[in-house]
Amino acid sequence: MSSVNLRHSVRGVILDEGDRILLCRFAIPGPTGTVVVWAAPGGGIERGETPLATLARRGRAGRRCGPARCVWHQQVVAPGHAAGYDGVVNDYFLVRTASFPPRGAMSDDELAAENIDGFRWWRLRDIADYHGSELFSPRDLATPLTALIAEGVPATPVPLGL
Repeated sequence: MSSVNLRHSVRGVILDEGDRILLCRFAIPGPTGTVVVWAAPGGGIERGETPLATLARRGRAGRRCGPARCVWHQQVVAPGHAAGYDGVVNDYFLVRTASFPPRGAMSDDELAAENIDGFRWWRLRDIADYHGSELFSPRDLATPLTALIAEGVPATPVPLGL
C-alpha cells in the first residue's frame, strides 16, 4: 500500500472587530479555464517550523500574528490542491485584529506566483448569501464561521470538508 503525500499548511481565520473574515482571492488556471477560490491567508509549513511561525511568516495580510488558537482542521486528498502533493492538511488558527487595509507582505510577483490576485474582508451574511461562480475554501465556509462567531473557540478543532 502506498502512502499519501500531503502538504501541511496553516491558515489564519482573521476576524476584525465587526466579525468580518479576511480572505485571499486565488485565480487558479486549469485545463477548462480559471477557477477562483476565496480562502484564508496562510501557506505551507517548512521543515522545523511551528504552525504559528508559519502563519507569521506567511502573513499575506501584512500583519503579525498575536495569540492564536487552532479552531478548524481540514484534510483533502485530491489532486490540484498543492503542486507535487496528493492533497493538503490545513490547520486554521483564529486571529482577532482591528480592521486594516489588506495588502500582504509579498510582492506582486510573489503573489502572482501563488495565483493570488486580491484580498477582501467578507461579512458572514455575504458569504452565506453568495451565489456566484467563485468558490470558498472550505466550500461551506459559512457554517463553521457561523459557529465560531456565535460560540467562540471550540474545545478541539472542528473537522472541515472540502
